[in-house]
Amino acid sequence: MTTATDERIKIGIGCDHAGFPYKNAIIAFLELQNFEVVDFGTHSLASVDYPDFSHPVAKGIERGELSLGILLCGSGNGVAMAANKHAHIRAALCWLPELALMARTHNDANILALPVRFVSEALALQMVEIFVNTAFEGGRHTRRVEKIER
Repeated sequence: MTTATDERIKIGIGCDHAGFPYKNAIIAFLELQNFEVVDFGTHSLASVDYPDFSHPVAKGIERGELSLGILLCGSGNGVAMAANKHAHIRAALCWLPELALMARTHNDANILALPVRFVSEALALQMVEIFVNTAFEGGRHTRRVEKIER
């Protein structure tokens, strides 16, 4: 029997063709950290449309099936814009570890959007590690995050 403390945190990941080169390394890293990863694709370098992979990750968080998400594309902008169309989604475009930290601590971001054409794989993995292991501070930030939904 599985108890609540035995359940692994579920993280969704999605990317377009530009983000694909980093996806498998991120999945492997997360699985080594004992996270359960749900891979929404893409699964090759063939050209695809980023909303087709952003929306399923965002919907998984909306429905409570996922705790967090990671989206990747060339600039990170497209996947973030698509995800942020969903209720209760706070996708943060990050290109520095400090931004990933602030996105979680101050903004309670639930999706990390990575610009694969502008960061190294090592830097992307560093941001993923920070993002998935950092909690929201709450406090004065709570009222600010609540105002996002208006």
